[in-house]
Amino acid sequence: MCSSDLIALQIGSEVSYNELANTVGIDKKTVERYVDLLEKNFIIFRLPPYYTNKRKEISKSKKIYFYDIGIRNAIINNFNSLDSRNDVGALWENFIIVERLKYLAYHNIYSNNYFWRTFTKTEIDWVEERDGKLYGFEFKFKDKKIRQPALWQNYKNSEFKIITPKNFDEFVL
Repeated sequence: MCSSDLIALQIGSEVSYNELANTVGIDKKTVERYVDLLEKNFIIFRLPPYYTNKRKEISKSKKIYFYDIGIRNAIINNFNSLDSRNDVGALWENFIIVERLKYLAYHNIYSNNYFWRTFTKTEIDWVEERDGKLYGFEFKFKDKKIRQPALWQNYKNSEFKIITPKNFDEFVL
């Protein structure tokens, strides 16, 4: 298995270059160069973490997503229908993030984009920092009752919303 296979299997998860290097049996710097090359060729993009309190929030690992999910599926050789896949949540998250990036670009909306996660594994999939405000979005393929994370409430001037297939159009169209 090569590093691109491992990256493809980890979409929507935090990626450790050390773990990739150890698993594949290559140097960490080589993994970093591969990731950089894939990013410069618009195959993947990295999403950094948002944090203000380094003691309570994750601040090092980045998430990696594919601009084209078809390339990701080709790497792992999985083109099965959604009802027979175990990565539907990750595919949904990757898809909706790419569509949001297009939306922001088409509408000339500039934002700093992140994910947010605490050491207790509370997470928000997508954070936009724009116009002095924080917008947190959680992506769920299936309708689930989910609440705004308690620590997110500590951020003044912030909003939180869950994006599902039922309401995604207002997020990306």
